[in-house]
Amino acid sequence: MQRIAMLGGGFIGRFYAESIHGQRSRDKVVAIYARREETAQKFATDYGCDFASTDMEEVIAHPDVDMVCIALPNNIHETAVNLCAKHKKSVVCTKPLGRTADEALRMMQTAEEAGIFAGYLEDLCYTPKFLKALDSVKNGALGRILWAKSRETHPGPHSDWFWDKEQAGGGCMLDLGCHCVEIARNFIGKDVKPVEVMCWAATQVKPIDAEDHAIALVKYENGAIGQFEVSWAFRGGMDLRDEVMGTEGTIWINNFLRTGFEMYSSGKGADYVAEKAESNTGWLFPVGDEVNDLGYNHMFTDMFKSQEEGREPAETFYDGYVVNAVLDAAYKSAETKQWEKVNLPVWRGQEGLKPESTLVEYDADHYLIKQEMTHDGRNKLILKEKASGKIIERDLA
Repeated sequence: MQRIAMLGGGFIGRFYAESIHGQRSRDKVVAIYARREETAQKFATDYGCDFASTDMEEVIAHPDVDMVCIALPNNIHETAVNLCAKHKKSVVCTKPLGRTADEALRMMQTAEEAGIFAGYLEDLCYTPKFLKALDSVKNGALGRILWAKSRETHPGPHSDWFWDKEQAGGGCMLDLGCHCVEIARNFIGKDVKPVEVMCWAATQVKPIDAEDHAIALVKYENGAIGQFEVSWAFRGGMDLRDEVMGTEGTIWINNFLRTGFEMYSSGKGADYVAEKAESNTGWLFPVGDEVNDLGYNHMFTDMFKSQEEGREPAETFYDGYVVNAVLDAAYKSAETKQWEKVNLPVWRGQEGLKPESTLVEYDADHYLIKQEMTHDGRNKLILKEKASGKIIERDLA
């Protein structure tokens, strides 16, 4: 059983509490910290917390607390982690880990030096569809991964601090791109080093200082490409999609907006539809089990089991630090309009990888480009002659 202190009583803290209380049925949020007294008291009433306070250290240090869950604005994450280290409390932190890679690295090192369990709450790397897809990739169903693309777009976040560049550290790229970068890392291989980023970002719609739309390419050391598309200006709900392409196959995932559940309503008597839904009238796209479909259940089960078994979870503070480093390079590229290097002073994966050869042996004299059945019944080969480099066709009997 985990006895949890929730730091933050807003939208994400409530989502987390729903999952924590509903998944294993033995873990409990016993304490709540919020910056406003009314928020803390409302959360405590709704979720049966024994202790509520506007003093963060008092909540973290409470003797009944085993684990601390950080669901706070980005600029407060490091302060919370420092307090968890001081009081030797296990900690799990919402995404992004930090506003910058330097901030995330300090948090990671603080947790490691204190010897405390530290998990990175990257829920979209725990959705049922993602976990199934990742198993297929790891089992070789797609061959060598060449390209992994992730998209998250919606009309914008719920709380005021997200829109403040100083508190949040950035706009939609930091808020949503952190999901997308880590999704691609998992498919490509988290031990494969991201080396360069090319990014376009702009403020197209919202009256804010940060970006509300961005697209980027992330080049990996083995030649694979990650790609993300993020926006706070997308209309029509929340669009979560992933694509993975390998030498032997392809995966398409639609996580949220169009999942096969469609409903029409005049709006009379209608209520909540799904996160970021913009309307409760017309054709709607409800989500069957939002907490589960967004990955929270699998995420907290992994975190709690990992802590109890003394092992690392699937998503760690180190992963959060690598994601922040990629996003730092993306922000720099958006300014310079050039490929920018990913700066990773701490790297724990493979070194010196090279892109694999594109040459597929067919026989002693040829490389295979393609084999296909044509509409007229031929089994056709397209080959490249090794000696001359000439491209030829050949029909098999």
